[in-house]
Amino acid sequence: MKTPRVTLEQWRVLQTVVDTGGYAQAAEKLHRSQSSISYTVSKLQDQLGIPLLQIEGRKAQLTDAGRIVLDRSRQLVRQASELEAFAHNLGRGWEPEVRLVVDAAFPTALLMEVLQQFQPLNHGSRVQLREVILSGAEETLRAGEADLVIGAWVPQGFLGDKLIDTEFIAVAHPNHALHQLNRPLSASDLAAHVQVVIRDSGVTKPVDSGWLGAEQRWSVTRIETAVSTIANGLGFGWLPCHQIESQLADLTLKPLPLREGASYEASLFLIFGHPDNVGPATTTLANLFRNHTLTCGDRYRFKQPNTAPIEAAGSVS
Repeated sequence: MKTPRVTLEQWRVLQTVVDTGGYAQAAEKLHRSQSSISYTVSKLQDQLGIPLLQIEGRKAQLTDAGRIVLDRSRQLVRQASELEAFAHNLGRGWEPEVRLVVDAAFPTALLMEVLQQFQPLNHGSRVQLREVILSGAEETLRAGEADLVIGAWVPQGFLGDKLIDTEFIAVAHPNHALHQLNRPLSASDLAAHVQVVIRDSGVTKPVDSGWLGAEQRWSVTRIETAVSTIANGLGFGWLPCHQIESQLADLTLKPLPLREGASYEASLFLIFGHPDNVGPATTTLANLFRNHTLTCGDRYRFKQPNTAPIEAAGSVS
């Protein structure tokens, strides 16, 4: 078997050029000169004997062969990283750090309770917490940047367990025009008003979950910002019920009387980022999430206020 001529660093440079869209951007991210990046990619192509990139305008584009090679190289770099991490864990027993990635729809109070339980059990392992929205979780998994993920779906090639259902409800400020109609609402009623949407934190394949196609759409990057925007009467939207308990109680938010779709449940899944190399700290943290959501998850489900239903226009008693 021949000794590989291409180094892992060369593969990493190629991946960065593709992911960032060019040599200059890759140089900035890797803190190297542009000429160094260009030389590394050029040497890589010479060693392989095939062109991997072609310049179109100012952007580097993959060739057909480059796409195939790039996919294999990502697997190679990821496996090398996992091997190093595995060897390090063997030497120390417990991993020094657990990279935890959590979808922002997961109840914050529940997250804090689990981390508090983990603290006396962590054997010195630190937790690096990163919050994402929708496809942001999948991107961290595919990039090998997470040890444990709580995400909105299980990506192809990974295994995961359902952890909790988070309920989203349609709300607006009580003085919002939609509430002034005093009747059950349809999709056409909503379409004429501003819908507040929480933007997907992923950049590769972002998802517009829950967007009805309203003519006016405001996008925000955080759930807290969406809550504040809607509570100030600037639009309507679907929000996780555990995030708006106080606003519902003080009547700064009120559920919309929709004919259909007034609420929906979104499942969140627990996924190991490196299932063949799960350290004891990551395992301990995962078990705490499983056990705690099993016993406490129902606390975060919406309890519909006990109010009389609004009669449809034109109905008679």
